[in-house]
Amino acid sequence: MGAPTLEREGALWSDGYRLVAGIDEVGRGPIAGPVVAAAVVFRPGQPPLDGLLDSKVMTALQRERLAGEIRRAAHAYALGSASVREIDRLNIRRATALAMRRALARLPLEPEYVLVDGNPLPELEYAHEAIVGGDGLCQSVAAAAVIAKCARDRLMTRLAARYPVFGWEHNMGYATRQHLTTLAAAGPTPHHRRSFAPLAQPELF
Repeated sequence: MGAPTLEREGALWSDGYRLVAGIDEVGRGPIAGPVVAAAVVFRPGQPPLDGLLDSKVMTALQRERLAGEIRRAAHAYALGSASVREIDRLNIRRATALAMRRALARLPLEPEYVLVDGNPLPELEYAHEAIVGGDGLCQSVAAAAVIAKCARDRLMTRLAARYPVFGWEHNMGYATRQHLTTLAAAGPTPHHRRSFAPLAQPELF
């Protein structure tokens, strides 16, 4: 897989859009913790960031280094999240859209167009293009994924200090064998998603 490019952003800049936000989320799949989204706006003509890749193929150290470069290079960036309660109440798709809307609303400027990873989200309430695999194709989306991933990982590491038996500093809330074994023995915390299997089976706890 090649590195993500600024081709899509460049086309939009050429069409007259000056404030193009890339947005992505992290944390749809875990059984614990919030879903976190980030939005990143680069200035028109921004040169590509060297070393920026799909966040999933980068190491934690690479992501942290790139996160600092992204924050310095970006015209603007912001984070948004949806809590475990909101995930359980709304479902993960709607909660993800909520986290993305919050990230966009927290930008210090109003984006004119949004590039989003995945499928179209009418709930965003912004003109947008959905790009399947966008975090591996589009630099602003890839940058948003790195910012979101670093923020969520830091949060889960802080929570791990309060609930050390679950190993969240390693599994980040995903349903690893160790996480599930501990969950069966110790029961859920307030940070577990009750609407997700296996927590949706109350007879197990």
